[in-house]
Amino acid sequence: MSKEGINVSQGTIVKVSGPLVIAEGMRDANMFDVVRVSEHRLIGEIIEMHGDRASIQVYEETAGLGPGEPVVSTGAPLSVELGPGLIENIFDGIQRPLVKMREMVGSNITRGIDVTALDRSKKWDFQPTVKKGDKVTAGDVIGKVQETSIVEHRIMVPYGVQGTIEEIKSGSFTVEETVAKVRTENNELVDICMMQKWPVRIGRPYREKLPPNAPLVTGQRVIDTLFPLAKGGVAAVPGPFGSGKTVVQHQLAKWADADIVVYIGCGERGNEMTDVLKEFPELKDPKTGESLMKRTVLIANTSDMPVAAREASIYTGMTIAEYFRDMGYSVALMADSTSRWAEALREMSGRLEEMPGEEGYPAYLGSRLAQFYERAGRVVCLGSDGREGALTAIGAVSPPGGDLSEPVTQATLRIIKVFWGLDSSLAYRRHFPAINWLQSYSLYLDIIGKWISENISRDWETLRSDTMRILQEEAELEEIVRLVGVDALSPSDRLTLEAAKSIREDYLHQNAFHEVDTYTSLNKQYRMLKLILGFYYSGKKALEAGVSIKELFELPVREKIGRAKYTPEDQVNSHFNEIEKELNEQIEALIAKEVQ
Repeated sequence: MSKEGINVSQGTIVKVSGPLVIAEGMRDANMFDVVRVSEHRLIGEIIEMHGDRASIQVYEETAGLGPGEPVVSTGAPLSVELGPGLIENIFDGIQRPLVKMREMVGSNITRGIDVTALDRSKKWDFQPTVKKGDKVTAGDVIGKVQETSIVEHRIMVPYGVQGTIEEIKSGSFTVEETVAKVRTENNELVDICMMQKWPVRIGRPYREKLPPNAPLVTGQRVIDTLFPLAKGGVAAVPGPFGSGKTVVQHQLAKWADADIVVYIGCGERGNEMTDVLKEFPELKDPKTGESLMKRTVLIANTSDMPVAAREASIYTGMTIAEYFRDMGYSVALMADSTSRWAEALREMSGRLEEMPGEEGYPAYLGSRLAQFYERAGRVVCLGSDGREGALTAIGAVSPPGGDLSEPVTQATLRIIKVFWGLDSSLAYRRHFPAINWLQSYSLYLDIIGKWISENISRDWETLRSDTMRILQEEAELEEIVRLVGVDALSPSDRLTLEAAKSIREDYLHQNAFHEVDTYTSLNKQYRMLKLILGFYYSGKKALEAGVSIKELFELPVREKIGRAKYTPEDQVNSHFNEIEKELNEQIEALIAKEVQ
């Protein structure tokens, strides 16, 4: 028996192939058990069993391992620790805290480090919300811990426990100390502490799944206006190198109106993760005025870390996100990037000598991606209070050479509801976010259009569809302009081109590094769009009245329309009313001149 009180299965290594280790004598072990490999006690997971032979995916560097070394099973699947201490923390792919590891071994992570995810010595202030004699069921909140100044951590009854509260304490405790005792129906006494463990590959249970009904406001105009995402929805951001995927992911992590952000840097460059680690603590949350880190969990698994741990990092992040969803929070999960995760799958599949699918990826790539994205959604949580939580998943995809027909992108597109296609030609023209408005789509348009019409303005849907129509007409006219020049077009077509240019440059183009322009509220988005299209509608009337196109384009108000996006949020209504008034006056003056 081991110290955990579980039968231990011990075997020996017979083959080492990169991150794959094959051990025999593992008859008593189970699929997905966590094992300790060799004297170095490297962490691995059983991914295949043949008789007493186990194929093990090792999450650390396997250099120097050889046949004959021992492999010991822990008898438990790969699990994460869930409890106070997750927020503001930075973990690697298998939930080891990186700050703690640095304190232990310095800046280079050595092999076989055994460190607990949550700090066992730190005491948290626990306030009970139930009393002795109360009936509780799995998922019920029994107390709260103020984890950061923003996040209230709700301590829930673990899955599978229900009964009556026999004892509950208040005061300061570590995550392992008992805070309550529950007497079950079988008359057993169950100790409840503030920490739960959950296997990462199994989705956390909920009562029911609900259809999404409200937008996840991101403050990014091209997203919120043209291709909105619902709370509890799934989206993908595919794009070639240098098209701004990571910046889009950072923007969403910073500004999306979620209570908690889980950011997974999966196989990305180290400097990109460094940007996140440097920026997030300094950035102010627009809603609370506190540091963004106070509601963020980071999982850093950079490209120089062992490849197999990428595969785990995605599930680790998803399980942590589900845990906060179960508390009744709205959680946004960023996975940057799922392509690197798929590459880890491909590597392992090759080493296992499985039959390759398209481009060498395993045949089960699509179903694995679906398993991941399906865990997102808006749900009624377990527990008797019927609270709602939402988990929105946004995955970046890095297709080689920007080729959207490659397997990872195609498998993702079959699952997700929102597609923000990044375009290298827009990125070369310095148009950011480089989301191509002709390729991208959102299947939540009807639901969200209805919500915005009820909460922001009735004419929102009309403005949006006119914007899309103008941009599509521009794409059709561009071909003619290339052949015969802009002067050959009719005045109304030239007005369409000018309106499209204004939509592109003054509305869709957004500077992520400008303090005002980085975030636009829905009200400001509506006012901006109304202003830009107001010029288009008034211009049409003026052309009908006989006003020349040249005079129309030279209106002094146009510069103000172009600069309107730099208006601070508190001045939006007064400033925009002013510009609208000027626009109407200048157009009327032109028409009056023609009539005379």
